[in-house]
Amino acid sequence: MAFLTFKGGIHPYDGKELSKDKPITDYLPKQELVYPLSQHIGAPAKSIVEKGDHVLAGQKIAETGGFVSSPIHASVSGTVTAVGKVRNNMGNMVDAITVENDGKYESIEMQKVDSLDSLSKEEIIKRIQDGGVVGMGGAGFPTHVKLSPKEPDKIEYVLVNGAECEPYLTSDYRRMMEQPDLVVGGLKCMLKLFDNAKGCICIEDNKPDCIAKMTEFVKDEPRIEVKTLKTKYPQGAERCLINAVTDRELNSSMLPADVGCVVDNVDTVCAICRAVLEGRPVIEKIVTVTGDGIANPQNFRVKTGTSFAELIEAAGGFKGTVEKVVSGGPMMGFAMFDYHVPIVKTSSAILCLTKDVVAANEESACINCGRCVSGCPARLVPSRLATYAEEGQEELFVKFNGMECVECGCCSFVCPAKRPLTQSVRSMRKMVLANRKKPK
Repeated sequence: MAFLTFKGGIHPYDGKELSKDKPITDYLPKQELVYPLSQHIGAPAKSIVEKGDHVLAGQKIAETGGFVSSPIHASVSGTVTAVGKVRNNMGNMVDAITVENDGKYESIEMQKVDSLDSLSKEEIIKRIQDGGVVGMGGAGFPTHVKLSPKEPDKIEYVLVNGAECEPYLTSDYRRMMEQPDLVVGGLKCMLKLFDNAKGCICIEDNKPDCIAKMTEFVKDEPRIEVKTLKTKYPQGAERCLINAVTDRELNSSMLPADVGCVVDNVDTVCAICRAVLEGRPVIEKIVTVTGDGIANPQNFRVKTGTSFAELIEAAGGFKGTVEKVVSGGPMMGFAMFDYHVPIVKTSSAILCLTKDVVAANEESACINCGRCVSGCPARLVPSRLATYAEEGQEELFVKFNGMECVECGCCSFVCPAKRPLTQSVRSMRKMVLANRKKPK
């Protein structure tokens, strides 16, 4: 059987055996909760509470700052102790609301609906927006905007990204195994918005039990099918997924809607289901705490705003000499220097790696082996682009399609010279985008 795939890609050690068989367990925070006002792409949310205010779980504490924005909700009941600057998981100082947990977990009354059929398309979008649903696989793009294309009748595919190709991560896998009803429920909410679309739940072939479970669950759903993908990184990247399933291609200047597609990951689709049918905002995340440097790898259901440090401790703390702690996975995540930062809507994993795993090889000159070219899913020449970036040659960088890079990290991973190819290209892309925004 030929599985769906794309050109390029790599096969890194996936590390999923550490946590894939660990059921999702609830973790209740013991310390104060911190809610950054920018947990999404777009305008930051605006605080609507003040120090001393009492809040309930599910209560909106920050409203949208514009159309491309998303509200923030308290995940526990308690007292607002501060509204001001804190450090987020990327190391930046950002505006945030701090709430002291009273341990009671008193909640607002959720506005449930009897059935999806009772809601209009406009009401579905409104409930998604009010629930603060954003792309929870890392990008954080407000979902109500993504689900409001200019020409909804031209959407032919609604893809649920269940590939979870990032090494070590198992939160989406556990979701599909334990809560297939939420995955399918969220997809049905999305399909109601697009009359001409069919739904596809896309899963890599290294999850046969998950494929079997989801296939059985949708056997009586005429508009939904399960697509089996070849296990390869970065199969879950939006462009790669669309190409694998539909054979359509898009570039950096296009949106999935331009080729008739809408894509959301498993966690986002579950959040859509709960927001639309239960009136429940995004106040929880499934987070994988894993790596060879953690004592007891786990998949936790946690309240947003919970400290990374708390979850590390809940998983038994560090094991061995931990060299690096990563927010996310080893390919697309970023190293952290402070663990006392909050879990946000886009947090997916805490990866703890020892010095035995983290290679400290010295960079050397390019040997022109071509491995980076073979692995690049965007069909670029990363070695050349990195050289242009290092030399500050912006014009040549753009000419040779540097802006098409998806920053997946494949080139850096396969480079025998250990050149920081992805980092160099990423830095130049940021500079190009910044220069384009400057007034002429």
